[in-house]
Formats: sequence, structure tokens, C-alpha cells
Amino acid sequence: MNTLGFDDKIVTIERHIQEQQKQIPHATGQLTGLLQDIALAGKMIASRTTRAGLAEIIGATGETNVQGEAVQLLDIYAHQTLFRLNDHTGRLCAMGSEEEEELIQIPDQYDNGDYVLLFDPLDGSSNIGYNVSVGTIFTIFRRVTPSGPGQLEDALQPMRRIVAAGYIVYGSSTMMVYSCGNGVDGFTLDPSVGEFLLSHPNIKLPAEPKYWSGNVSYYPTWTKGVKAYSDWLVNGCEGQYNMSMRYIGSMIADVHRLLLSGGIFFYPQEAAKTQAKLRLLYEILPMGFLVRQAGGYVSNGDGPIWDIQPDDLHQRMAVYMGNRDLVEKAEAFIAEHDK
Repeated sequence: MNTLGFDDKIVTIERHIQEQQKQIPHATGQLTGLLQDIALAGKMIASRTTRAGLAEIIGATGETNVQGEAVQLLDIYAHQTLFRLNDHTGRLCAMGSEEEEELIQIPDQYDNGDYVLLFDPLDGSSNIGYNVSVGTIFTIFRRVTPSGPGQLEDALQPMRRIVAAGYIVYGSSTMMVYSCGNGVDGFTLDPSVGEFLLSHPNIKLPAEPKYWSGNVSYYPTWTKGVKAYSDWLVNGCEGQYNMSMRYIGSMIADVHRLLLSGGIFFYPQEAAKTQAKLRLLYEILPMGFLVRQAGGYVSNGDGPIWDIQPDDLHQRMAVYMGNRDLVEKAEAFIAEHDK
């Protein structure tokens, strides 16, 4: 980050994490080690995603996960990589994965630590066969129970209690973007040396937004308020903004673009359904935390998500995230037409 006082241009992610640790009195180094192992997992997963056209690592397994989605071979590899790098370190009391229905306990032979790691091992994995960007999303909480194996309440915490969150996007290049609550920084993997190097320090949402992102193929299923908001965007925002519509279909890629270009990403709940699509713990909280750290605002359409208490590991929710005025405009349309 620009607050750390680096005097040269080459900053590895390991150095950056260690320098951030120095800013925290009485830091034990557990979080530092955890973030560095996540970066290592990203390198290992990236080595596979770049070969995703090869038959032995692409395609569906024939199984479905707890979300009812087809499990891809790379989903399994990413999940197992994150688990095996973190199950034995003594830093975690539990883990949670989008691929597992229950909280994942630390094996009995290893110590329990002070943190909980939640992750979506491979967001957008159904797009792998089309060479579309996919990625890993992670959230870290400090446990709330005093000791021993992690409990469900250690994982079910609101956004405001996030210690660190980030993602690794595997595309034309591999980038890791993370925050420990003191801004957002991005690192690009240099495959020639195998290191993540600081490439996007102190990411902030641009004041002039460029893109809005929503799956308008679901327009007929949206509520009147969401339709009215979408119409407002399509019709040029009454001249307030000059934005284009972009939608990739991998949340991690759409939000990555949002952080760098400004705008809004939204995924509403369909009017006839009892719940939305995106997962609160595995997708909305970590990505929303980053957007908020970059100067943006995150809402469920009724108000901010910052203090919402999760009640289930796989809870879903509508989400609107991006430049504050654009998100508040969505809230206004929903309040006017849907209440």
C-alpha cells in the first residue's frame, strides 16, 4: 500500500503482508502465514487453470454440490488445495467451503487456531471450458468461541467482523486482490519468477463509473423496482452517467472489473423465488468488503449489508455493490416500486 513507505518498485505479496503485520501491535504472525498460504494455493490452482483445455482436468464429475450445481474437476482440485495447505498449520479452528454442506473441522491430530477460513474454491467454474475468467474467493474471521474445535457461530459472522478478505482471479493473467481493512491492493503473478508482485496499489473505485453489470436475461423475473432501475440504466441514467453494460457471468470477474473501472454490479432476487442466487458468506461478504474498502457501498436493495448477521453457511441474498450513488439509486427505485 502507499502507506507502507516502500522505496522501490518491486514489492512481492509476501513482503507486503509482512509490512502490514508490522503496522499491527502484538501481531502473532498467524494471519501473515495464512495469507501467504492462500497466495501459494492461488499459484497452484493457476497452474491448472492455464491447462484447462486438457481432458484430464476439465469437465464435470457427475456429482452436484450443496448448491445443486454440477461439480467440476477443477472445483475439487481447488477445494482440496486450500484445505490441505491450511488443515495442519494451527492457525485455523475451522473452514467452510461452498462445496461442503457442513463446517469443516480441523483434523484431530492438529491444533486449533484463532481464525476461520471460508472460501469459494473456484467461482464461475462452469465457464472454464470457454476460457472465461474464474477465481478463488476467501474470507477470514477471528473465532468468537474461546477454544477447541470451531463452532458454527465462528463462521456465521457479519461483514463488519471480517479480518481479511480477497480473491484470486485466473484470466489472461493471475491476480490476487486482498484487504485487511486498510485499503485494497492487487498483485499480478509473474509466471517467470513464480511471484505475486504489487501491480495495483491502493485500489479505489473511480468517481466516474464506466460499466454496469447485471444479468438482464432475467429481466422478466425481476420485481417492478429492479426493472425500473434496469430501465434507468439502459436509457442512459437520465444523462447523469455515460456507462456501458458488461456482464461476464463469473461474479469474481465482474466485480474485479468493477473495482478497476467503477460502476455497479447487481444480482437481484427473482420475484417468484424465495431466495436469491449469490451466497452471503462465500461471495457477497468478501467481495462486498473489498468494494467497501475501495470506497464503494454494498446493499441488499433495502439497506447496507455491513451489519447483517448470517444465519446459515449457505444463505443467499440479493446484492447491489459499487459506486455509492448508483447503489443508492437502486435502493430508491426498489423503495418506490416494491414497498
